[in-house]
Amino acid sequence: MKLHNLKPAAGSIHSSRRIGRGPGSGLGGTSTRGHKGAKARSGYKRKIGFEGGQMPLQRRVPKAGFKNINHKEYFAVNLSTLQRLAEEKGLSKIGIAELVAAGLTNGKELVKILGNGELKAKVDVEANAFSKTAEEAIKTLGGNATII
Repeated sequence: MKLHNLKPAAGSIHSSRRIGRGPGSGLGGTSTRGHKGAKARSGYKRKIGFEGGQMPLQRRVPKAGFKNINHKEYFAVNLSTLQRLAEEKGLSKIGIAELVAAGLTNGKELVKILGNGELKAKVDVEANAFSKTAEEAIKTLGGNATII
């Protein structure tokens, strides 16, 4: 291998034009940067979102919405799901551990019991929250709805 055999790696050269190498190259002088202005100078960097002095989009569009920092996200479990669990596994007490074992939740989520479906079995339920209809349905059958 000799110096005259060296070539750059394939794909490392993006353009065959050598810019700024004198007037004989046809790309000397301003070196394709045009005359004067910020883009013609070294160190120029365009700010993200800059639109040439026009009011940028992120400032033209109004702020919207509200994000409540105290909002809690619950994983919903219906009474029909509790009924199915009670029948399949013969449970009389259903808590977070039983829901995790059934593959419904991962144990890190907050669980809320909702009143969708029909509950026929007497079940003691432990969860982070209950809807009014779910709590009433559990208590009418003689079960307990315990908030953790």
